[in-house]
Amino acid sequence: MQASKKLPFQVYISFCLAGLVVALLIVITQFNQMGQIILHEANRDYERTGRQVAKDIQAIYTPAKNQIEILAETMPVPGNTLDERLEHLAYLAKSISSIPSATSSFVGYADGEFFLLRKYDKSSSKKSLFDVPDDTAWIVQSTSLKRKKLVEHIISFNTKLEETSRQKIPRRNFEPRETLWYKAAMARPDKVNVTKPYYFYTNHQIGVTYSQKIDDVNAVVGIDIELPTILQTIENSGLTPSSRIALLGDNAQILAMVHGNQVPFRPEIITDKDGTHRMPNLLEQDAPILNTVFKLESTKDVSSQSIDIDGEAWATFKQHIETPGGSPLTLLIASPHKELLEEIIAMKKQSMLIFGVLFALACLIIVSFSKRVTAPIVKLAEEANKIAHFDFQSTVKIDSAVKEISELAGSMQGMKATIQSFLGIARDLAGETNFDKLLASVLRELSEITIADTAVLYLYEPKTSTLESVQVYMDHEITNATQQIIPITHQHPVVQVCHSESSVIRLSVDELKEYFGVIAKYQHDCTLIAIPLRDRNNQLVGAIALLINASNIDIGRHSMAVAVSGTAAIAIENQRLIQEQKALLEAFIQLLAGAIDAKSPYTGGHCQRVPILTKNLARATCDETSGTFADFRLSDNEWEELHIAAWLHDCGKVTTPEYIVDKATKLETLYDRIHEVRMRFEVIKRDVQIDYWKAIAEGGDPEKLRQQRDQAMATIDDDFEFVAECNVGGEFMSEKKIQRLDQIAERKWQRSLSDRIGISSLEKERKDRIPEPLLPVMEKLLDNKPEHIFIREEQDKIPDDNPWGFNIKVPEHLYNRGELYNLRVERGTLSEEERYKINEHMVQTIKMLSQLPFPRHLSRVPEIAGGHHEKIDGTGYPKGLHGKDMKAPEKIMAIADIFEALTASDRPYKKGKTLSETLKIMSFMKRDKHIDPDLFSVFLRSGVYLDYAHEYLRPEQIDEVDIHAYL
Repeated sequence: MQASKKLPFQVYISFCLAGLVVALLIVITQFNQMGQIILHEANRDYERTGRQVAKDIQAIYTPAKNQIEILAETMPVPGNTLDERLEHLAYLAKSISSIPSATSSFVGYADGEFFLLRKYDKSSSKKSLFDVPDDTAWIVQSTSLKRKKLVEHIISFNTKLEETSRQKIPRRNFEPRETLWYKAAMARPDKVNVTKPYYFYTNHQIGVTYSQKIDDVNAVVGIDIELPTILQTIENSGLTPSSRIALLGDNAQILAMVHGNQVPFRPEIITDKDGTHRMPNLLEQDAPILNTVFKLESTKDVSSQSIDIDGEAWATFKQHIETPGGSPLTLLIASPHKELLEEIIAMKKQSMLIFGVLFALACLIIVSFSKRVTAPIVKLAEEANKIAHFDFQSTVKIDSAVKEISELAGSMQGMKATIQSFLGIARDLAGETNFDKLLASVLRELSEITIADTAVLYLYEPKTSTLESVQVYMDHEITNATQQIIPITHQHPVVQVCHSESSVIRLSVDELKEYFGVIAKYQHDCTLIAIPLRDRNNQLVGAIALLINASNIDIGRHSMAVAVSGTAAIAIENQRLIQEQKALLEAFIQLLAGAIDAKSPYTGGHCQRVPILTKNLARATCDETSGTFADFRLSDNEWEELHIAAWLHDCGKVTTPEYIVDKATKLETLYDRIHEVRMRFEVIKRDVQIDYWKAIAEGGDPEKLRQQRDQAMATIDDDFEFVAECNVGGEFMSEKKIQRLDQIAERKWQRSLSDRIGISSLEKERKDRIPEPLLPVMEKLLDNKPEHIFIREEQDKIPDDNPWGFNIKVPEHLYNRGELYNLRVERGTLSEEERYKINEHMVQTIKMLSQLPFPRHLSRVPEIAGGHHEKIDGTGYPKGLHGKDMKAPEKIMAIADIFEALTASDRPYKKGKTLSETLKIMSFMKRDKHIDPDLFSVFLRSGVYLDYAHEYLRPEQIDEVDIHAYL
């Protein structure tokens, strides 16, 4: 009964909202239409203004054109003298008076004479031009010939055309025959000509001049007319306060321009640099709106459109107006929409205010009415908010008369339970890092979701294209399955779902025995839910078979199982990928370490032995229960970090030339240059023999010469043996030895062949640093030549502000292969440059590893790997770190690297030291604060050194050591 009374929620709100929405739409539509009407009316106003301007132009231009045609038919001012011409003044005055806009009429003669009658307006004329009586109404400006010279007069007349004054004025620089109106009339004698609008100098007005050649007379008659009516029409257009309107001539010449309520723009004549005069141009003015309208393209004489300028909408109008006999004019108008629509906007605001008040009242009524209806919705929102904050503790208990709300409450309770279960499963699966435990968790969760009696988890093996069973769920326990391998092409029901989606089928006892007989025994029919496991790329990961005794399957549980299977598949694939990536990374690391060891036969195994020794010492340090390292422990991630750093601690050696790593003698590069030196000694021995036989041939004492020869040969042999001994580098080079080496080097030998042919371009480039001497040439037996210097380029230098914090002295040269320079090396076989190149492998190690995108838990790999040559006292390299700046892993690896290097028996320049020798040296390093004393004590007490010795040292290296002497 109660359910039948529930009504859909839309019934309660539809009628409330429909009226408000319809009313709002009507108001908006009405005001939009009114706005369009107003804009249309504005456009009509523009057109009326345009027609009025065109009408005014016709009223001004047409009478002037007609009058000039009449004047041109006969000579209006006949006569050859000024007085003769003044007799016909009334005719010209009448022609001027008949045209309201005409200001003057004139005649220009071919001989340069000029006669002009002008209306005189004292209020607008310049006194400096006309000093005439107050009752002057007309003025004649005359240029006439008198005794073959042009003379200029100014004559004033009153309203009755009675002469009131006459004055002769200096000749002006005015040549009528050079004016545009004269030239145009003479060029087209049978037509009326009109000038472009221009600025009248005498009365500050804008106007035009009509002119035509007088019939049968070599003279031109003209009339000047002003355009005041047009300007008044524009100024009194009655548009909005911010409207812009302009009348333009050719080339955007401004005839009139008004900017709203501002003072109208009065064009003033502009004088250019070349002295020419012109009217102002619109493009030169600060009028961006009118400029934009002027540039609008239109194929019609009249066009109007709305445009947006700087975010403001404007209604625009553009019209081309023809002038009788002249060039067309252009009328531009622009008004902002906000002013055109000002009244309608105000009305709209008022209406919206009224509507808002009514809407508020309606809302209050609706709110009070809907409180009872929406109270359950508020509670549901609170429950939804709890779900959003992962609060699944409370139970949803809401009753409502609205059908949808009541059903939503029940659905939300079910959703809370489902989400809680799903998140718990996803959290457990995502948090499990042990692969076998993860598989067991997947199997158990899916079995419990579907209430399965038995379940089997299969993993897909891509290499064999088979499904292999890995675990079985039975009697609420997880067991390892009797291995069942199913080819992916088999008709097994679990295989079938791998090619599609999950399926639910009923299996008979016989089918159960056929498909799952190796896993369990079945006595009755079962329902099989088979679900494929696919990763995010829809690639097959495996499948799960869920066997249920019931015949009816809960669709919700089935859907839940399918949803969880996706998360389970991704979790399985993630763990697989992590394992595979770790295996791949490990293989690459060991591949690189092996390549470094294989690069030099003398360091083989170093990159493999150091990780073993490092981890053994780290393990012993973690086992400490007292002292400095009582609390020292490494997490799984830190063990992985140390493992990778140890394997890659010398990866920078891939950049170290092999011949430097293996350099056994001082003169050795890619080969031992002692052979070149030996050949030079052979040459000078040959020269001794030659000199001996020459002396014999010249009659010298044979016995004396033989003694000298034998002594010289013995000296040469002794010197070479000394040089060869220095080359080995087994003993310290004292100052005495260096002096003898310098003396030997001063001996000369003769070279007669060029040493700049048959060599590489790089070697030739080094030799060409100095000019080639003329052959034959005497050279030192041992020498340091410019060609022996290899320049260090910028990329091989380390700036002080380098991003890695390197603090290492960089030699000036990349290499110095000078013979004397290398033979003078005091200890060992390496020069300063070569020693740096060896040490530079740490710089390269840090640079290389810093460029690798290690995950966060491996972020210290470059720091650990690059710190095993640092010393506690800060004298190490490449950063010069002190003990306080180093952590335990770096210090552990430093001890491991030193111990392995001292005991290694595969180095070309030394033999492996015994345990007692090695530990004694390391005790000195402990005393000198090169290695950590506490870790060295752990190294000795734990017996790590001895375990390593039994595994990797030769029997003769393992001797008795009293470690207590070093603790």
